[in-house]
Amino acid sequence: MDRTTPHDDPLADGRPLYWRVAARLLDELHDGSVPPGGRLPGERRLAEHFGVSRETVRQALDVLRRDGLLSTDRRGSHAALPGPPARSAAPLAFPVGARPAEPRTGDRATVAWEAPPPEHAAALGLVPGRPTLVHRYASATADGGGRRTAVTSFSAVALAEVEELARYRNRADGVSSAQLRRAYDWMRGAGLTLHQRDTITPLTDTASVRVVRRVHDQHDRPLEITELVVDARQDALVYEFTLPAAG
Repeated sequence: MDRTTPHDDPLADGRPLYWRVAARLLDELHDGSVPPGGRLPGERRLAEHFGVSRETVRQALDVLRRDGLLSTDRRGSHAALPGPPARSAAPLAFPVGARPAEPRTGDRATVAWEAPPPEHAAALGLVPGRPTLVHRYASATADGGGRRTAVTSFSAVALAEVEELARYRNRADGVSSAQLRRAYDWMRGAGLTLHQRDTITPLTDTASVRVVRRVHDQHDRPLEITELVVDARQDALVYEFTLPAAG
């Protein structure tokens, strides 16, 4: 059996198509698109990404699996490259601005299956009026001050890829409590690499600020958009950033 790994000669003439796909996938794994231990997209998604058939993808995965670069369990294929698991550059709390879950903090969260705000639909690529999972969050301190309200809309991609989110569709009545604090963990567990962009804007004639967070995956597909309003007279948002080491 030919035991030469794809990265020995990834573009060698005469190699079958599945070897070239394996080499390209290996390059993406080395680039950190999927952290060590992270779950790869499914065969259908990979076939679309590389423009090949699912059978070709299956053969490419077999090549990497034989060489110990992938592991497979009931949830799919996982990257098995050496090195410590990658950490998020910044801690993401869902929704943006959510306070720690403490007894003295009054907060309320619900989900509904409904048409999102028009600007959310546009950002997520949804047809206007098409329903999706919409999460609403409200919080205030024990004395009633520092009010925060957030509305999050999820994309069709997020609901298709993240089974934990999809389960909420049948119980999204807009009334029952529904804390989705692990939403970002669920997305990562589904093999999605999260990229966010936060825009902070002071609101005219008020002491509040609006924070709009847009999250997309490694394929630049929108996953969710959140609009948070914070009463800046009595409260403040704290942002933490971790810069990569020099070198």
